[in-house]
Amino acid sequence: MKNAVVLQPRVRQDVQTRTDKILRELGNPEPPLKLDEVRELLRLDRGYFTGDTDGLLQAVVSKLRRGGKQIIQRPMLLLDAIRKFDLRALYLPDRKHILIDDSIPKAKHRWLEAHEIGHDLLPWHHDMLLGDDNLTPTPSTHDKMEAEANYAAGCLLFVGDRFSGECLQSRASIANAQLLQKRYGNTMTTTLWRMIEYAGETHPIVGAIGQHPGDPSEGPSFRHLILSLAFHQRFAAPEPDALMAAIRGYCRLNGRGPLGCGELVLRDRASQRHAFDFETFWNGYDSLTLGIHRCELALVTPR
Repeated sequence: MKNAVVLQPRVRQDVQTRTDKILRELGNPEPPLKLDEVRELLRLDRGYFTGDTDGLLQAVVSKLRRGGKQIIQRPMLLLDAIRKFDLRALYLPDRKHILIDDSIPKAKHRWLEAHEIGHDLLPWHHDMLLGDDNLTPTPSTHDKMEAEANYAAGCLLFVGDRFSGECLQSRASIANAQLLQKRYGNTMTTTLWRMIEYAGETHPIVGAIGQHPGDPSEGPSFRHLILSLAFHQRFAAPEPDALMAAIRGYCRLNGRGPLGCGELVLRDRASQRHAFDFETFWNGYDSLTLGIHRCELALVTPR
């Protein structure tokens, strides 16, 4: 499990400036955003590959030619990148072409497509995506690029400042994420993630996406820990196993929908104790946990 990369305000503003320009050129549309209109504006094509079948994937790469010339100097690097980073979609800058793994559930295609559009909008990503040996990204650089593309995707799918304004008008909660999910046409997971990013700019919030608390199987408890900017500035990431044990303490361990809520105490970087209000929801695929800072707890001194 990797903690989600926390982008600094300067980077976020740069990304948002680029996505705001696209939304203005589209006439500041009402949600849900139509991605086919975005692709038409940017002159992007979309296709599909099957990532679990090497032969079909290699056939896709072999067709990536322009005027009979291979546009990727070493196409096997593309195959290697798909396997190494377990890519579910990719963007080919020279072809202005997005490829999506069609073995992924359709409900996730919308986010994958918007993520690859994000790579197109960020020109400093392009050279890294061309399979050049000298520019092949390190894992840390790759993670930062993915976080930037995710942020761009969120800016588009949640229609710029519109979603952030709605988040800031009400308290962050799973119930409000469900309402906003329907309005913006995105998944519950991406809506909650985006809510944490916006509502958590000035207020410490932590989120977790992972297995059902009642799942006895071994393996990572969470696929992602999401730290808001304000949380990251004051707190270290919670230890995953300890966090899951605490979540199990307030959750019912079967069924779907709301699984429970409770108060958890987390320590900041100065070891001061803080109370957080936590709640967990099972959407049929993942458990979604939201923890919101309530107050700093008084220091208890022994008598």
